Amino acid sequence: MKANKVIVCALCGMILLFTACGSMNNATKGGLIGAGGGALLGSIIGKVAGNTAVGAAIGTAVGTGAGVLIGKKMDKAKAAAAAAVQEATVEEVTDNNGLSAVKVTFDSGILFKTNKSDLSDAAKNSLVKFAGVLKQYPDIDVAIYGHTDSTGTDAINVPLSLARAKSVSGYLESCGISNTKFKSIEGQGSSQPVATNATKEGRAQNRRVEVYMYASAEMIKAAEAGTLN
Repeated sequence: MKANKVIVCALCGMILLFTACGSMNNATKGGLIGAGGGALLGSIIGKVAGNTAVGAAIGTAVGTGAGVLIGKKMDKAKAAAAAAVQEATVEEVTDNNGLSAVKVTFDSGILFKTNKSDLSDAAKNSLVKFAGVLKQYPDIDVAIYGHTDSTGTDAINVPLSLARAKSVSGYLESCGISNTKFKSIEGQGSSQPVATNATKEGRAQNRRVEVYMYASAEMIKAAEAGTLN
């Protein structure tokens, strides 16, 4: 028990280090996360980031060298997404394996009309550009989550958020992205707010579609073998 507490404290210290060092890139973080405690740290950070469901099923901890290689690749993917889709928010997160990942958040106000799941023309233009990024990284897996504000009931919000997530995945497929790339497509309704629902501005932030880009099992295998480019 005492040993576990020490490990948790150490990992929490690492989280604080990551928070303080905003300039630390994914490659550096990947090296710190790898080799011992990656899964536990990933779980802790994942809960903070709201993305504990994101991550390939590998069953073992990822080594330091592999974490560095994956971090470097995710740095490139993040930069490519930020340059291509300026209408979305692109940020780094950590997946459930403790590995670097990328979250791309699309504002539902840009994607859809109120209470609708049909993509706007502007949204389609953004997704065409995003599809181009995904094509550059065939060994990256994708998860898509739709979210709403708290207006209305779960009976309305959950199906609406799922329909919006499916609209995004469906259009990406029409742009040439294989449906096998999408490992999870879910509607979260209003269960995971990122801002207060008490204000108009907060509710607008909560209406969103999040697309996660994370290391596939194949990428992790290549990284462990030292062959990941």
